[in-house]
Amino acid sequence: MSVRTTQDNRQNAEGLESGEDQSLPVDAPAETFDCRKDFAEELIALAKADERIVAVCNDSVGSSNLGGFKEQFPDRLINVGIAEQDLVGVAAGLANGGLIPFVSAAAPFLTGRATEQIKADIAYSDVHVVLCGQSPGMAYGELGPTHHSIEDLSWMRAVAGLPVVVPADPTQTRAAVRWAADHDGPSYLRIPRYKVPAVTPQDADFQPGRAVQLTDGDDVTVLAVGTLVSRALEAAKRLRADGVGVRVLNVPFVHPLDEQAVLAAARQTRALVTAEEAIVSGGLGAAVASLVAQNHPVPMRILGVSGFAPTGSASFLLEHFGLTADGIVDAVHGVLGHGDR
Repeated sequence: MSVRTTQDNRQNAEGLESGEDQSLPVDAPAETFDCRKDFAEELIALAKADERIVAVCNDSVGSSNLGGFKEQFPDRLINVGIAEQDLVGVAAGLANGGLIPFVSAAAPFLTGRATEQIKADIAYSDVHVVLCGQSPGMAYGELGPTHHSIEDLSWMRAVAGLPVVVPADPTQTRAAVRWAADHDGPSYLRIPRYKVPAVTPQDADFQPGRAVQLTDGDDVTVLAVGTLVSRALEAAKRLRADGVGVRVLNVPFVHPLDEQAVLAAARQTRALVTAEEAIVSGGLGAAVASLVAQNHPVPMRILGVSGFAPTGSASFLLEHFGLTADGIVDAVHGVLGHGDR
């Protein structure tokens, strides 16, 4: 792909950000929230309290929602242009100088183009850099496979010493930003572009490597991340009407995984279903499968993306891969051996 084509596509992405209703296209309740807004507001609040916090972006002030940060802290926003390797390298240098860089860029470009720098300059060097992957999954549906960020959970989970965090709603997004600012080391935050409902209980703690149980049930456990959590809750509601008890776990930390909660679910329910807007070969489902296979094997279904996702609207792509409440319901009935429904 030429540089010119890449720049054009980035501009198209910026236009898609500003001109399209970002609500989840199916299964969503009436009231939804833009987590990018909460990300930006929390980052500004932290920067007001701590002058070490800076933002680093790749010609993506608009899509990273950093306009407000730029207005308030013009000397603390570093824009390196379309150069993701430099983006991460500059952030590592800033961290070595005592600053706390929040690196904000579209997830497919941040993780795809700078994996080596993330591995060597950030994780191996163990510097305090917060990598913020914006608009992950298939949020850029109409821009096609080059803009789908479905591999990032697999790539980032494979890097030693790099926590991988996928908040599910505004409350968890703010908590993740605060945690990452305090965490003495690197982290990767996946900031959703879709508007999502609030799903986090008021008394829920945000702790590294800990899942949040949202419902209880004895038949099956659904483990979901990010935009799929609200859909898992809708599926659980429908399944209860069918007499199926569903435990829903919101898993904000794909790495480190909450092994205690996963193994408890494997022992206490009859089967597991995982749901993620990511490739099935290396993300949440793969992490859960590896753990239970070695410790307490149970029937399992992994919902996610298989292969390159085609070009199309977000609603089409989510339906195409069964990443809906209906898809989760079907997966639960299938793993419990209820036959065709």
